[in-house]
Amino acid sequence: MATSQVEPKTREEKIAKLGSMIKDIKFAMLTTADPDGVMRSRPMATQDAEFDGELWFFTRGDSGKVNSIEKDQHVNVAYANPDKHHYVSVAGRGYMVHDKNKMAELWNPALKAWFPEGLEDPEISLIRVDVDSAEIWDSPSSSIVHLIGMAKAAITGKPLDDKTGAQHIELKH
Repeated sequence: MATSQVEPKTREEKIAKLGSMIKDIKFAMLTTADPDGVMRSRPMATQDAEFDGELWFFTRGDSGKVNSIEKDQHVNVAYANPDKHHYVSVAGRGYMVHDKNKMAELWNPALKAWFPEGLEDPEISLIRVDVDSAEIWDSPSSSIVHLIGMAKAAITGKPLDDKTGAQHIELKH
């Protein structure tokens, strides 16, 4: 079931494609590498900002993920929207940002659940992820078409074609 969609070619097209796939997904799994090599994933709310090659997350400055990012900036952010058959795995570098103006720009009242003192919380920080590349799976097929493909594979004994729109997007300059 290969996709008939055209692969994005320019950086702007790649950013637009990636942005369109993740824009409605509120939560992602942010993976960092601990100093001992253990990979840790945590659910994070992506901030509602126009995707331009950067992802933004609010966090507490004293959290384990902050310590991990300060030691090793390599991160992965995974998004899933099963209803649309959209799956995205983003590779990039994480940076701690303490810019109060950027925080005010990204702030929304729902964040009070994690930061009761709002922008005045002394531990409030941002993680900026500069996206280097992404693997995306964008299956245009409906669930019924996918189920038929799975049934066909089971009956024929031939593996399911898992290239349902898989693309690699490189954003490095």
